[in-house]
Amino acid sequence: MSEDVYSVERAAALLDLHPRTVRGYIRSGRLRATRIGKQYRITRADLDALTGRPPSPPTVPAVEVSSIVQVDGVDRAAADRLGTLVLAAANSAHDPGRPLRVQTVHEPERGRLRIVVLGGAADTAELLHLLDALLTGGGGLLTGEAEDV
Repeated sequence: MSEDVYSVERAAALLDLHPRTVRGYIRSGRLRATRIGKQYRITRADLDALTGRPPSPPTVPAVEVSSIVQVDGVDRAAADRLGTLVLAAANSAHDPGRPLRVQTVHEPERGRLRIVVLGGAADTAELLHLLDALLTGGGGLLTGEAEDV
């Protein structure tokens, strides 16, 4: 849960009021609260609204992208090379707190490689640009004739 939630007693301590006063505010509708069983829970935003403080700035929503890349015409050796390269690129992502998750699946009977990428938008886009450059650049990665650099 990203938002702070308080009991009546904790909210009263924060507002420097008696808990009965806080319960009275809840019953009269001056303070919004959620009843759970026999107790009330009050959010930080509701306390801020009661006291007239500006609301806390919203947290930045986490954006996660899921992508499936399908590459046809791939034998086992090329799938291994491409999978290793993609995993190495994913492990060098810029945000260590939110790493990219990559899974590769090779279907030898169809000659197909599927790459599943889950992660932040910017890192996923960077990985997809790398894949596009590798696969459309004609560098020989899929044929095993890549030039030594």
